[in-house]
Amino acid sequence: MRISTVLSISKVAASILLRYYNWSVSKVHDEWFADEEKVRRSVGLLEKPVVEYPNARELTCGICFETYPFDRIHTAACGHPFCSSCWAGYISTAINDGPGCLMLRCPDPSCGAVVGQDMINVLASDEDKEKYSRYFIRSYIEDNRKTKWCPFPGCDYAVDFIVGSGSYDVTCRCSYSFCWNCTEEAHRPVDCGTVAKWILKNSAESENMNWILANSKPCPKCKRPIEKNQGCMHITCTPPCKFEFCWLCLGAWSDHGERTGGFYACNRYETAKQEGVYDEAEKRREMAKNSLERYTHYYERWATNQSSRQKALADLQQMQTVHLEKLSDIQCQPESQLKFITEAWLQIVECRRVLKWTYAYGYYLSEHEHAKRLFFEYLQGEAEAGLERLHQCAEKELQVYLNAEGPSKDFNEFRTKLAGLTSVTRNYFENLVRALENGLSDVDSHGACSRTTSSKSLGGGSSKGRGGRGKGTTSKSSSSSRNIDDSSHWSCEHCTFANVKSATICQICHKRR
Repeated sequence: MRISTVLSISKVAASILLRYYNWSVSKVHDEWFADEEKVRRSVGLLEKPVVEYPNARELTCGICFETYPFDRIHTAACGHPFCSSCWAGYISTAINDGPGCLMLRCPDPSCGAVVGQDMINVLASDEDKEKYSRYFIRSYIEDNRKTKWCPFPGCDYAVDFIVGSGSYDVTCRCSYSFCWNCTEEAHRPVDCGTVAKWILKNSAESENMNWILANSKPCPKCKRPIEKNQGCMHITCTPPCKFEFCWLCLGAWSDHGERTGGFYACNRYETAKQEGVYDEAEKRREMAKNSLERYTHYYERWATNQSSRQKALADLQQMQTVHLEKLSDIQCQPESQLKFITEAWLQIVECRRVLKWTYAYGYYLSEHEHAKRLFFEYLQGEAEAGLERLHQCAEKELQVYLNAEGPSKDFNEFRTKLAGLTSVTRNYFENLVRALENGLSDVDSHGACSRTTSSKSLGGGSSKGRGGRGKGTTSKSSSSSRNIDDSSHWSCEHCTFANVKSATICQICHKRR
């Protein structure tokens, strides 16, 4: 409508221009007002027909060369005449060939006049018109830089991206969150390059080869890799090879016996190892084993947090559809006052996602940057411990109130505890995300964390809610960070929860003051 109004052209012509310039209104305006004639020639929007038949009663079709009455002949803006059946066949073939039909040109080989959607609607079958409409919508989504299809399997929604929002993480109406930049699952604070490497590593054959190298040895005769599945060192290769050899020194078993150490040892191997004969092969095998163990360490935790997140999503859905109503009836409280439970579960789901990707970050963090690794593992450990406390409270402790027969006197205490844990955990993860997005730059060049950083990592007092983002949570020394301004409260040095002054044990983590 905007293009049609400003340029004084039909809506059909406006849609053709938008498709040609990838749905950019500003680009259409710029090109049109710079050189209208050039744009018309490029796109195929003709102002007047190339050929005219003002008084003709019959015309010859340019494809089948049959003569038809004038009312059975159709032309594009150029005026080249073709019969209805030939047009229908031409349009159907183009639509079945794919999205190129959106910029369909006149069938005359010498003509570049564009065929608009108005002709498609008149001449195409219902099935072809439906296909054309799908291509039209796909063009708007796929050719437009501000829109993308949701990558979640089975989802038909498209997402409109707000430029300048400061984050590439977007959430579809189907609740799936993904990265706008790479269309993988949302992975903030890890960058797209790290995610791509991690996903490739998880699916690549390299880990299979590492496993084979670390857990098997090649048969000295046929060279096939063999995994040792029994206790003794006497190995027999599988048929048809059937070669018998020593697992330690890979020598023929016929050369072995009591004098070489028997079934469970090999004196020849130990002697050769001391002489350095087997050092290189063993070193490669040891390196492969260490590499595999390191990868397994990070992958297991990445996958565990992924499965925990999926379970949390299912629990959240059940909470919203079943448990909140039940809890409202048992505790005699309106559902509007139980939002703190939903907020806790939403926080758990988000934190599981962040925590999962921190393990991919940790895998690629250089072993040589010792200070950064220590700082990262500290932040990750604090965040993970906070999340586990929150998850246990929302999952286990809530069950007591769901199974109660009537209102519980300490339900308000539970509300305070769960809301407090949600706030504390949010602070921990905001600190973790901020540190990773800054490349752990808070670690100074001498390999130590500054005192300001130490105080930040504690997350500030939970009485300030999301105050972890503000400057007020940063103090000049790590000791002063443990005391919040409010003299009626004290901040726990383990979980940063703001407890009342009279309490001697933290209400959240149960640590002594």
